[in-house]
Amino acid sequence: MTLATPHPTETEISAIIEAHLPLEGPLLPMLHALQEAFGHVPAAAHAAICDTLNITKAELHGVISFYHDFRDAPAGRHVVKICRAEACQAMGGAALAENLLAKLGLDWHGTTRNGVVTIEPVYCLGLCACAPAAMVDDRVVGRVDAAKLDKLLAEAGA
Repeated sequence: MTLATPHPTETEISAIIEAHLPLEGPLLPMLHALQEAFGHVPAAAHAAICDTLNITKAELHGVISFYHDFRDAPAGRHVVKICRAEACQAMGGAALAENLLAKLGLDWHGTTRNGVVTIEPVYCLGLCACAPAAMVDDRVVGRVDAAKLDKLLAEAGA
């Protein structure tokens, strides 16, 4: 992720929107590019996207909120995803997640006060036989328990 500025300018936003306008179905590529550039889809870009693509704010919100990977605020330096699929829940993943969120004082998609770790739900990491599963940045971990999760968080700096 390349963070251009913490508060993107109108010029930076317009450049990203214009660069993706020639594409067929440009909305998702625009949103991905904005998130890549700024770590999230800034609210300052919403009106420009809507005007450029002739869509309503409700339509834009529907797309952004449908796809779980889009953020309205930058994530921490590390993203910890906890699997919420049935196999992981059956093996204690739901309780593990609830305990973790309570311990950190966060809700889903929340970031620790030091800005280091963001906790997100994910719906299947493909490690059903090794449930419960989690992912720290791009590293998938199976058979996660409270002790293993604490170790992963400590390594991440939470």
